[in-house]
Amino acid sequence: MKRTLLFCFLLGFIPVGFSQTNRVMNLFPEGTILHGNIPYQNDTLQKHLLDIYLPSNPQGKIPLIIWVHGGGWLSNDKYADMGYMKETISALMNEGYALASIDYRFSTQAVFPAQMLDCNAAISFLIKNADKYGLDPDRMAIMGFSAGGHLASMLALSKNQNIDDFFLPETNRNFSFKAVVDFYGPADLTLFPGANDPKAPEGLLIGAAPLDRPDLAKMASPVSFVDENDPPFLIIHGEKDDMVSPRQSYLLNSWLQVKGIRSELMIVPGAPHYGSMFDADEIRVKVLNFLKKELN
Repeated sequence: MKRTLLFCFLLGFIPVGFSQTNRVMNLFPEGTILHGNIPYQNDTLQKHLLDIYLPSNPQGKIPLIIWVHGGGWLSNDKYADMGYMKETISALMNEGYALASIDYRFSTQAVFPAQMLDCNAAISFLIKNADKYGLDPDRMAIMGFSAGGHLASMLALSKNQNIDDFFLPETNRNFSFKAVVDFYGPADLTLFPGANDPKAPEGLLIGAAPLDRPDLAKMASPVSFVDENDPPFLIIHGEKDDMVSPRQSYLLNSWLQVKGIRSELMIVPGAPHYGSMFDADEIRVKVLNFLKKELN
């Protein structure tokens, strides 16, 4: 229970109910255009909403960064992680990127792969409506934090394999990612200390203890989908992370390099699982340079 509660506070946010009020708009540069609380599945589920932030005075079609929040797959919302990454958010917008932040169902509402179905449906919506919002679907990156880093990696790594279980029947699969920025995301569910506990966050995600159902754990682990056709990765992890071990990122980075994929792992000295240390100048410059190289 203690460990689950820790994950409820994952990334520094207390779990809250859905709100129609955008509480992070003040983090964005003046002139940012918000299209908020857009339903991406034509239903009324509160977790099937996304926000699109557009830079002021865009020049042509806008490259898109998809933002996937963390929270142990069981807490937080599409505003999460932004509070401690405010300088990075401002830099992304000032560089002319659009940002789309998506909500998805919690593991306590629906087990995996529901989260993949939701995220892919949200991306499909963005592709379908790219012209409406001025987005460039050919220059798209995905960025995630903790559980969101896991989902971002899963989405990017599995995309070229077109796993039917990860897409709703009407989902548009005609897209690809040019780059992935993974902040301290799990890579292999069986590596968690609580992998024998069905009530741990990773157990709740798949509906069983990962060590009891290695088949389900494998299907929900990014390392299972690494191949030679994956996009480049920038992986960032705190040295002192006591929620998601840096070993998770070491493993993913090694698999990517074994398969010949451009991948860089940045271990942040002294950094915990989340926080403003990840908004430091050195990391922000690294992220911006990586995106500029891969999206231009």
